[in-house]
Amino acid sequence: MHELTKLIKDDMIKALGVTEPGAIAFAVSKAKSYINGDLKSIKLILNSGMYKNAFTCGIPNSDNYGILYSVALGYLYADYNLGLVSLKYITKDNDIDAKKIVDSGIITVELSSISSKIYIEVNIETSNDKVKLIIQDKHTNITKIVLNDKIVYENETLDSSSIKSDDILIHKYTLDQIVDYINCVNIDEINFVKNAHDTNLELFDEALKSPKTTFTKILYKSNGKKIISDSEKNTALLLCASAIEARVIGLNKPAMSITGSGAHGIIATLPLYAVYKINNLSDELLYRSTMLSYLICTYIKEYSGKLSAFCGCGIAAGTGMAMALTYLKCGKIKEIVYTLNNMAASITGMICDGGNQGCTMKAVAACETAFRSSEFAMNGVYIDNIHGIIGNTPEDTMRNMGLIASPGMFKTEETIIDIFKCKTHSK
Repeated sequence: MHELTKLIKDDMIKALGVTEPGAIAFAVSKAKSYINGDLKSIKLILNSGMYKNAFTCGIPNSDNYGILYSVALGYLYADYNLGLVSLKYITKDNDIDAKKIVDSGIITVELSSISSKIYIEVNIETSNDKVKLIIQDKHTNITKIVLNDKIVYENETLDSSSIKSDDILIHKYTLDQIVDYINCVNIDEINFVKNAHDTNLELFDEALKSPKTTFTKILYKSNGKKIISDSEKNTALLLCASAIEARVIGLNKPAMSITGSGAHGIIATLPLYAVYKINNLSDELLYRSTMLSYLICTYIKEYSGKLSAFCGCGIAAGTGMAMALTYLKCGKIKEIVYTLNNMAASITGMICDGGNQGCTMKAVAACETAFRSSEFAMNGVYIDNIHGIIGNTPEDTMRNMGLIASPGMFKTEETIIDIFKCKTHSK
């Protein structure tokens, strides 16, 4: 198996709802499994990216949202054995018990740092025990468990700040080499991406039939009340933005995540499916374009960090999807680079203000821009390298896009968190 194939295959994980509430519930549930006795307190410590993304997230099968309910439902009813799908079996009846814990005030949330890296620390104290559990780098990567002041589990975590870009697998490749891989890899090696399309389409179906969705209804109407119409862009908007809406409001179907995000995985796949379906393209072309979309998303995210102040869904996944659209339409490397330039010069500054219904609008903006960027590129219209953050090479451009987020938007992240705190204190 090619190392790029393995990179993507290992990274694809099903995630129910927005990833961060699922990760919090997983962490709390796992920590609880080590202790006995009556609950006295739960203290959750999060980095800014985790805090922001979970702040007003919908929770699967619950009418509630946000960090406190993620903790409460995680403690009471989550199943850590399910990983990021730990909240799968929550019912609305569980909200009553969760509300009692939230209203009691025994859950507290603190901010550890302004950072695009993942950090979750759970501290639970009961009448008998106390436990600390720490997650770093990835949403379910437990690095330490301390039970009654004794370390019972420890796994070294690599300080990503010490890793040079040249040591990151995806950054060892040029865009030319990535496209060569896409063209040459055995199709049987990458047909696993069909599972991503199937998973994300099931989430779309959930959005279409749910009475809780709103954007979905308008997008369906705009697409002539058809799921697959003659319009590539309208169909792509319907499939993609609806699945995103279903995810952020907590409908009970998972997305297939990439780079730790279900929204990234949705944007990276479903617009490509729309074009494939409308034009009766081959499965092989869909799978190859999906792999290109995933790899470009990963390339940019390795610079920006997992949870930064820019919208990785729109920018990283949207750019990968746009370049894959051009590939899907038989564009060559020249047109693919043109598409990259058009995306980089347009939506790179889009902020991330957490996992919420605004993600649906960001998905709409990303899709609209992707289709335009690809269309312009296929007609030889593009932003030249001399302008703005466009680099001398496509690799430089993707690096510059990532650097805009981290360290470039550090103060932006800080400001967003300050706004959140003001909103909390004003309630």
